[in-house]
Amino acid sequence: MKHEVLIIDDNFDIRNLVSNLLKDKNYHIREAANYDQAVSEIDKKLPDLAIIDVKLDKGDKDGIDLLKKIKKMTNLVPVIIISGHANVEMAVEALKLGAYEFITKPFAAEQLLNFVNRALENIKLKKENEQLENKLFHSFDLIGESNQISRIKKMITKLSSTESRILICGPTGSGKELVARKIHKNSSRSKDPFIVLNGALLQADNYEQELFGTENSDGTISYGFLEKAKNGTLLIDEVSEIPLDTQAKILRVLIDQKFKRTNGNKDIHVNIRIIASTSKDLKNEVAIGNFREDLYHRLNVVPVEIPELRSRTEDIPLLVKYFQKKTSEINGIPEIDIDTNDELLYSYSWPGNVRELRNLVERISILSQNENKANIGRFLHEILSKNSSESLQDTSVSLSFPLKQARENFEKNYLLNQLKKNKGNVSKTAEFIGMERSALHRKLKSLGIKGIN
Repeated sequence: MKHEVLIIDDNFDIRNLVSNLLKDKNYHIREAANYDQAVSEIDKKLPDLAIIDVKLDKGDKDGIDLLKKIKKMTNLVPVIIISGHANVEMAVEALKLGAYEFITKPFAAEQLLNFVNRALENIKLKKENEQLENKLFHSFDLIGESNQISRIKKMITKLSSTESRILICGPTGSGKELVARKIHKNSSRSKDPFIVLNGALLQADNYEQELFGTENSDGTISYGFLEKAKNGTLLIDEVSEIPLDTQAKILRVLIDQKFKRTNGNKDIHVNIRIIASTSKDLKNEVAIGNFREDLYHRLNVVPVEIPELRSRTEDIPLLVKYFQKKTSEINGIPEIDIDTNDELLYSYSWPGNVRELRNLVERISILSQNENKANIGRFLHEILSKNSSESLQDTSVSLSFPLKQARENFEKNYLLNQLKKNKGNVSKTAEFIGMERSALHRKLKSLGIKGIN
């Protein structure tokens, strides 16, 4: 693929000289003669490299302002500054602001080519490092052979070949983002960005700025998540936390495929795939007025439900082995041996789901180096027993709940524990607690307990 270079200089002869020089080396060239033209080109698409003259005709803003604009948008576009009126102060300022190199006119062709090649090679290495870091933290596979996970894997394959909007539902730590990443990775958009907007981490009054971006009073643009995800996939995590007034604007984006930045008047057309995820029951959020019904139906074209770990305990041995290996690879330490037959792994409630299991394995792997299997087992019991004790203590919080909610919380925890004791057998559980099997099924459904056969 050809590298794209944006040449910005008010002197036609200089632009023509540099353009021909780089075209001969198989670079794709775009040009701008002044600040406004340059801004227009940058807003259309960021180049792989920019060559900018300091002094530009027409307007008060110059090449240094363009340098600031690009660096505010990204650090992954190198900028070479050229000038026929250079001084030491100007060069120092440009380099401090992030310019890759400062060249004075006239310059030798080989000198410029050398800087261009080095700048692009440098940025290639930066991108590779970012990709490597991304792999370390986001390369986990969807592990499991349970019916629930097998079904989700098949859905990922089907959904990856479509542009359908998806709503991923599941408890915290169950792997919602992982499923979204897998869909993106296997889709036609895989070479474009995968961007995550976490609604739970944003202040309500910042949501629109983060999503749509802002046109600042000084003429600069702060790009929002919609533009950052251009041609790629935007995951809106914890979509239930979007303020109601912002929900209406997102609905318009889904319908019209365009939006306006905050303080902006121009329509920005966007080509992205939106995937939403939530740990809440969105139908219930709609019923109580916290979420727009029309937006819910727009997002919920294809629902994907991620089960709790405690409802698929047969996957725990595979997950433990997988996380042992991953921890060893990432941290450069020997792989330890956790006993996957330990009953506590299956009786524990796993409130943090797969994420909690992954953290547990990583913690034990790091702190139990050179320990025998018995000591590793004791360490595992200490951690999970402590976590269980803390969970029991948390039940005192139910005293602050209304009676109905407190009763539902107790019933849910009680039934989950009984089902675990009976390895998910509903008939045995119903017999033990003195309840008809059909009545227990209805109760489990009303409490939102899923995936237990």
